[in-house]
Amino acid sequence: MDERRTVKVSKYLSKHLRHQPGRIGITLDEHGWVAVDELLHAAAAHGFAITRAELDHAVAVNDKRRFTVEGDRIRANQGHTVAVDLDLPPAEPPSYLYHGTVARVLDAIRAEGLRPMTRHHVHLSPDRETATRVGARRGRPLVLTVDAVAMHRAGHIFRVSANGVWLVESVPPRFLRLPG
Repeated sequence: MDERRTVKVSKYLSKHLRHQPGRIGITLDEHGWVAVDELLHAAAAHGFAITRAELDHAVAVNDKRRFTVEGDRIRANQGHTVAVDLDLPPAEPPSYLYHGTVARVLDAIRAEGLRPMTRHHVHLSPDRETATRVGARRGRPLVLTVDAVAMHRAGHIFRVSANGVWLVESVPPRFLRLPG
């Protein structure tokens, strides 16, 4: 499949599986799942026909592994702005996790820590390289280090999504190592 088409399909899936399912008339279940056939029919009815082969290809080659197909259903692995419970069990995090950001938000992070903003969780990366790529989407990246083991000991609950992204409700400033 053409790479540009794959990117368009992936962005379409993200938009409707994470943020605006109602825009095309689909309903996610409480855990974010929707039947693949329902999604494909709704996409076609709203002017963006996707074949099952295109969907499977976009899911398979997505470098961030944003989606999971399980049997006849699909969901986004995390990043929802609509209400879903991903039903992920608590997990013991590694000693350190990382968050990619940009300099213009450091003052707010110093004051308030990391907050989920419009999402349900703060997303943390298991390594600096991934966090750097995440931060680079918004400009020159800065990587913050999260003392995850100390947070966990203090009672913060971590979960890990199917694609290895660590999720937590917030990261208070005292658990962050900031540049400068």
